[in-house]
Amino acid sequence: MYYEHFGLSQPPFKITPNTAFFFPGGNRGPILDALVYAITQGEGIIKVTGEVGSGKTMLCRMLEASLPDTVETIYLANPSVEPGEILHAIAFDMHLDIPKDASRQQVMQLLQAYLVQRHAAGKQVVIFVEEAQATPIATLEEIRLLSNLETQHHKLLQIVLFGQPELDEILAEPAIRQLKERITHSFRLDPLNTTDIRAYLDFRMRQAGYKGPDVFSVGAVREIARASIGLTRRVNIIADKALLAAYTEQKHDISARHVFAAAQDSEFTDIVPRKLWGLGLAGIGLLLLGIGLGVALSPLFKSSVISTPPTPVSATAVPATPAPPPTVIAEQVKDIVDSRLAATDDWLANTPPETVGIHVQLLGAGDRKRLENYLAELGKSVDIAQVFVYRTKAGGKPAYSVIYGSYPNRVAANAALAQLPAKLQAQRPYLRTVQGMRAEIGAALLKR
Repeated sequence: MYYEHFGLSQPPFKITPNTAFFFPGGNRGPILDALVYAITQGEGIIKVTGEVGSGKTMLCRMLEASLPDTVETIYLANPSVEPGEILHAIAFDMHLDIPKDASRQQVMQLLQAYLVQRHAAGKQVVIFVEEAQATPIATLEEIRLLSNLETQHHKLLQIVLFGQPELDEILAEPAIRQLKERITHSFRLDPLNTTDIRAYLDFRMRQAGYKGPDVFSVGAVREIARASIGLTRRVNIIADKALLAAYTEQKHDISARHVFAAAQDSEFTDIVPRKLWGLGLAGIGLLLLGIGLGVALSPLFKSSVISTPPTPVSATAVPATPAPPPTVIAEQVKDIVDSRLAATDDWLANTPPETVGIHVQLLGAGDRKRLENYLAELGKSVDIAQVFVYRTKAGGKPAYSVIYGSYPNRVAANAALAQLPAKLQAQRPYLRTVQGMRAEIGAALLKR
């Protein structure tokens, strides 16, 4: 409808994956290159995770188109089948003539014979498993067994798992640890930031034939970033509706008003309120306190709020406050560890299982002093009352996991993750659900 108005030859923001519109920014291009390299090397299993609407399917299509002709791809769009059916589904995609009543052993032998034949012909076979987080654990294990098919020097089958962040929690299950150990390359599609979104919008418009100056204003881009929380599918939906809104007014510039109307029409339920956007986590907390909504915060915040301001006195009348002795400081640091462990026990026991936190650090339990110092330093950049610590195991040894924040869903947690200080971002934090943490703690206790 608006194509001619903006000089477009085709729709710029369709949500159906089109490799001609693959955007290499936001680290998508480097991830694609790394995936091509990992597959052509032919070792291990590869994992790609990302939130719903982050561009996993587009990346999968682009990867398929970017691989050399010597690589044959098999695409499993619906792997949520029973273990006894998955081998038949793979054989069907390979166009193998296998009787429906063939046993598992027979199917496996036919698959191996086919893969040996393709290897002898200089071909490499790769399976793309989409929505891998929806795959039953037993089925994932059956897929993992296919990676055992090999010659003396080469794997006969390469496996790439595409899934939502829940896939990481599934792979943490003890029952599937053999699959996790086979994963040699892991990649994560993070939400786009505001700068990436501006480049993304311009790229898609020009790929669709637009030749004029930037259509989306600075305010419009900022509004799209807020409403989409960096997810490309949402960016497409909002941008498409914003173009239509501008067209109905016969405008050629997209303003924040057009985008706001488009976002409201899209009815995304987890949009950060406009007045809070850009304030950061600390800014939002201060605003809530300032307008009297402190009751919505954890009781842990209340102890840090001064209810009655001190009486002003003359600067000359204020005596010098002696610094606390080192023993007092050390005791305060120890209190941080104990208080966070106790608060975490309460949090895990009384929080809904779907609640999401941000895993920021894993430290060996053999050096408590290091944990004390880490928490003390962490408290300088984030609210220590929102830091949780629980005992776990890593590599068979006792460890501490450090979690930041408590969010109702992954979308909200991802938005908070994007606002973390640069120092925490450098630690490559990732999301964990309370349910997953409880399972991890239970597994660690069983190993004692």
